[in-house]
Amino acid sequence: MSKTIVNLTLPVVVEEAEDVLDTYPYHPYQQAFSIPDLRKKLISYVLCRVPGVYTVVEEADQAAMNPKSLCNSLEQRTQIENLVRQGIDHIFQENMDWIERHIPQETNSAFAPSNWFG
Repeated sequence: MSKTIVNLTLPVVVEEAEDVLDTYPYHPYQQAFSIPDLRKKLISYVLCRVPGVYTVVEEADQAAMNPKSLCNSLEQRTQIENLVRQGIDHIFQENMDWIERHIPQETNSAFAPSNWFG
């Protein structure tokens, strides 16, 4: 059987990024980081700052791997969560102009003109 190298850190970082982003307002944070390029920048930001964990497994066993079980320490999760929050702030500030051009401001429907009068 053939063996393969599996990155155990990436799925944990991706899951933590999703969990943290769920705590942020939809506009503009969740909208901004739903853009694949910004999401990739966030994941890269975190991965560059945490030690990577890899393992070698049989290719047939790769699908059954549970990377989250190898990163279950509260300290590791907290470190990744903090790095995700720092990354969100950093990338958001770094790309503020681009985000403002590509994600329109939400308007309060109470101030929108009504078409009720025809």
